[in-house]
Amino acid sequence: MSKPGYVPGATSGQPPEGAGEHPQVGPRPLARTRSFTRRGGRMPERHHRALSDNGEQYVLDVPRKPGTTEPVDGFRLDIAEVFGRRAKLVVEIGSGAGDQIVHAALEHPETDFIALEVWRPGIAQTISKAVHAGVTNVRLIEIDASEALDRLFAPGSVDEVWTFFPDPWPKTKHHKRRLVQLGFADVVAGVLVPGGTWRLATDWADYAWHMRDVVEASPRFTNPWTGRLADAGDAHVDPEGARGGFAPRFEGRTTTRFETKGLKVERIVRDLEVKRAN
Repeated sequence: MSKPGYVPGATSGQPPEGAGEHPQVGPRPLARTRSFTRRGGRMPERHHRALSDNGEQYVLDVPRKPGTTEPVDGFRLDIAEVFGRRAKLVVEIGSGAGDQIVHAALEHPETDFIALEVWRPGIAQTISKAVHAGVTNVRLIEIDASEALDRLFAPGSVDEVWTFFPDPWPKTKHHKRRLVQLGFADVVAGVLVPGGTWRLATDWADYAWHMRDVVEASPRFTNPWTGRLADAGDAHVDPEGARGGFAPRFEGRTTTRFETKGLKVERIVRDLEVKRAN
């Protein structure tokens, strides 16, 4: 299989000829109900420049079914070919502006990182940060992970999956759109190596309870933090009382703007760390 390349103009969001500094980037058609909010259709020139100048190094172009964000049937990433080596692989779902994945890549040059993100300005910002940091062990794919995770990665090929501060869809009628559901937990387990780790974090309390319930209901995961409270007051606010199940803050998780926003309004950030059962 040839290495997935970067096709200028296909996924870069480059402005059309004659466009101004802030061209409108049209939304992509989707094949299913989204588990994310598509934010920001416009990008400043510096973001276009980051994609144009360095996209070929950092962005993987994935062949997709016409009119969808889904990879074509039978396509799989050849990770050893992508990075030119075999190393521990971490996949981040929803990398935002790239603070976490670039920080981790800089701290762990022996590990390879792939970010799945649908927000094109965030992809551009991640590239800029990666270039500034001088990291080469990061790749990005503009794609919806709920559609593509188990198509891009072979079974048992990923060491860790990170899902930090996913879209909380706070309205009750929208909870079905939340990414972390039992079916998706099965998908994550499928791509993880036996004993591999799924790390999650959110500052929305009801989503934290939901995540905890999902991963503990899945027979494919074990929770080494069963019974641990994230906060002393959880026993009084958790619908399950003192059930707990939350991990200590992941030391490798840097503080992003999403977490900062939650902390400013005094939300408690709750981490989960579960292992794929052998």
